[in-house]
Amino acid sequence: MRTRKYKPQPVRRVEIPKPDGGVRNLGVPTVTDRFIQQAIALVLTPIYEEQFHDHSYGFRPNRCAQQAILTALDMMNDGNDWIVDIDLEKFFDTVNHDKLMTIIGRTIKDGDVISIVRKYLVSGIMIDDEYEDSIVGTPQGGNLSPLLANIMLNELDKEMDKRGLNFVRYADDCIIMVGSEMSANRVMRNISRFIEEKLGLKVNMTKSKVDKPQGLKYLGFGFYFDSRAHQFKAKPHAKSVAKFKKRMKELTCRSWGVSNSYKVKKLNQLIRGWINYFKIGSMKTLCKELDGNIRFRLRMCIWKHWKTPQNRAKNLIKLGVPKWAAWRTAYSKGYARVCRASDISQAISNKRLASFGLISMVDYYTKRCVTC
Repeated sequence: MRTRKYKPQPVRRVEIPKPDGGVRNLGVPTVTDRFIQQAIALVLTPIYEEQFHDHSYGFRPNRCAQQAILTALDMMNDGNDWIVDIDLEKFFDTVNHDKLMTIIGRTIKDGDVISIVRKYLVSGIMIDDEYEDSIVGTPQGGNLSPLLANIMLNELDKEMDKRGLNFVRYADDCIIMVGSEMSANRVMRNISRFIEEKLGLKVNMTKSKVDKPQGLKYLGFGFYFDSRAHQFKAKPHAKSVAKFKKRMKELTCRSWGVSNSYKVKKLNQLIRGWINYFKIGSMKTLCKELDGNIRFRLRMCIWKHWKTPQNRAKNLIKLGVPKWAAWRTAYSKGYARVCRASDISQAISNKRLASFGLISMVDYYTKRCVTC
């Protein structure tokens, strides 16, 4: 580094699946390059933090997705209830190096810093042990890429601010709130043109759309209009709920060969993480429904763990079920049907599941809800 002869190693291409299909390309740098990139980011971040827009929330210190959602709600409830949802096609893979370096050069005058940043941009990619030049893009996975993405897209923020638009951006996820459908369509055309012609990026017109808040999915949240409060509110989007249920089913799979106490431990981790992320949303009714689903599936796990009719009857009697009812239930067929029966709910009650350490989603959400 001191002799200015250091050459970064190519990043290793890793593909991870996207929730909606397709793959996301990550570029994983070596340990040494990750260390150097972090050092560069630590120096550049304070400089650019002074330039970044207040409505940019992604990959910035002391900012988070929840703040972006709350800002968007304020704008929606201020009469801007038409949404311009702009999707940038493979943003991290299509960043133009020359345009990015020109933007960086307006602020950073140190030639050594400019040189090492460009070296990282063109360091190349290893795909299945074969080298490939990196002509465009700033690979996701490096410590420097999030900052470079914000530097590039800050030009978009400045343009939208100059036009007086209400917007929220989290990394490359950007929504604009306007007051009418006509204005929204006009903004979509003009901003898309700016992105493609001035920034050299590609707008995915098949995914970009103009819609009301009810049709929007942003950062995992959906939106609805509360007629009683006369305002828009956030909630977990249906796809986010489906993803939670899928993971919950994996953790309560009867054939998973781990103890039920371990399953409870993993469920609690899932519940805490999910609610801490969505706590700004309205979801008490949803939490009550999910609580019921989790308890039902845990009862099936416990029922399987008891294995034989004799052992099941013995445990039911021990837990207070009348002897005749216990034997009847013990010889019943079908996990789902049996575990919906009142005898099982009485024996493996909500209180008993809580004694095993299971968190109640309703209680946990109520304690942490920001908008309750």
